[in-house]
Order: sequence, then structure tokens, then C-alpha cells
Amino acid sequence: MRLFFLSATLAVSLLACTTAEARDGLVEPKLTIARGGPQSPRVALTLDACSGAADERILGELFREEIPATIFVTTRWVRRNPQVMKRLQSRPDLFEIEDHGENHVPAVDRPLAVYGIPAAGSPAAVAAEVEGGARAIVAAGSPVPRWFRGATARYSPSAVVEIEKIGYRIAGYSVNGDQGASLIAGMAEKRIAAAKDGDVIIAHVNQPSRSAGEGVARGIHALKEKGVTFVRLDESFVAPTARAAELAAVGQ
Repeated sequence: MRLFFLSATLAVSLLACTTAEARDGLVEPKLTIARGGPQSPRVALTLDACSGAADERILGELFREEIPATIFVTTRWVRRNPQVMKRLQSRPDLFEIEDHGENHVPAVDRPLAVYGIPAAGSPAAVAAEVEGGARAIVAAGSPVPRWFRGATARYSPSAVVEIEKIGYRIAGYSVNGDQGASLIAGMAEKRIAAAKDGDVIIAHVNQPSRSAGEGVARGIHALKEKGVTFVRLDESFVAPTARAAELAAVGQ
């Protein structure tokens, strides 16, 4: 299994990761990257592939315009879309594949529902969700994931600690581009096109039947037309952790 190492000079890309705690005790991390400045603004485009199909409106835009992106995939999505995975893997210069979990359950280590989705419910179940997703990525032939984003992007604080202990960084965001693919196209386009230098955008690439995807594609195009440079999250990470190396051995 190939391990992907990056130059230490890229390690400064990550600027900040903060969390805000809600009334239910869950946190929703915010993530930004180092700004490029007025002459070369930068944003990180992150796309969740939760389950279901692939939105070719968005992927087509990325391939045509050669726009880098970080794609967070679940085991369910990987198994349903093997040909799409191969296409993404054929352009490692553009696409970074990261961990969105095994079964798309929120990484919360106590019983509750987040936006109607039952959470993992225990520390062991959170670990299984994280590592199950990572194994599927490795088995599909991609490098060991370093970032994790759970379903709903909300976490119990103790789950965040445990996820980081086993070797992953939590992928927050600063711009919610499509509100879980629930927005109409125009609203999604407006949100994404308004992204600022240093923002990390979250949107979804698994809902081709919804209006939001059209807006996501248009918003991405608008940013490129403005001269924004797109960067990936792996540009701010130097090397796999010891735990990631263990997962790589499992996937060999």
C-alpha cells in the first residue's frame, strides 16, 4: 500500500480549527486555511459523498476545469460507485479521497439522533464508523485517509478526542454551500460564489436528482472566474500517523 508523503513546506496551509458547542452538547468544528491575499485568494472545496449516486453536474465541472477538491466518501458510496471512484483515482493531482465513515452515522458516542439520523451511540461504534470507512478507501486503492468528517459534521467532544487519538484530523468547514443538498440551485450558487479567501466549503456530490447540485457547480465556476485558487486539505498535512500506517497494512 502506497503511503502519500507531502513536503513540510505545505504544512502551513491549515490556519484554524475551532468548535462551537450547541445546547445538545455537540460541537460543529469550523475550519479555515491560510489566506492567499488579495492577488491570489484561496479556498478549499470539500464535497461529501454520503450514499447514493454521483452528481455528474459537479464532477463534470471539476474535471473540465481541473479544479482540485477533497472528496469525503462513505463505504456505502464507494461500493455503489466503483467506476466513479476509479475516475477520481485517475487524477490524484486533482482529487484527494478522505473518510466520511462506514455507514454515514454521526460520530457521537452517546445515544441520540442528529437531524433525525441515529448516532453511533458509543465510543466503540464511533471507532468502527471511522475505521470502517478508512478500510474501504484503502481497499479501493486510494492512499490512507488522514481526515475524517462524520455524518452531519457534528460530534460529541469526547468523540473528537478519540478520533484524533487514532490518527485523524476532523474536517470542519466555514461555508455551508448547499445545506445538506437541500437548497435550491440559486441559493447554493450564491453561497458558494460568495466564499472568501481562506474559506473551507462543504457541499454534497451524491444527490444528482436535487436542484442544489446545479447551483454548486455554478458557484464553483463563479469562484474560478474570479481568480480563486482551489486547494486540497492534504496540502496542509505532512505525513500519515502511526495509526494510519496500521490501516494501510490492513488494506494491503
